Amino acid sequence: MIVRIATEGQYRLSSALLDQVNAMDDELVGRIAECDKGEFQEKFNAILDLIRQEGEEVGADELVESHVILPAPDLTLNEARDFFTGDGLFPNHNS
Repeated sequence: MIVRIATEGQYRLSSALLDQVNAMDDELVGRIAECDKGEFQEKFNAILDLIRQEGEEVGADELVESHVILPAPDLTLNEARDFFTGDGLFPNHNS
């Protein structure tokens, strides 16, 4: 799966990494629903960090469509409510 982090770039995620990110995404939806600003920011940053560290960066010369576009790192809790609903940004592909 190709994921874009807005304002940064694209990353290719393996199936195993996608499973990890999807689980974190589900937790993030819960923190947003509970209006827990601190936990939201911590979990959102953890998702971005995991993608940056474990994902394979797509080269600038490679044109590929993004399957998921994550908001910019400076996303606020109020803005997140518009993005992270239901299953979150990553569809639960195992269900």
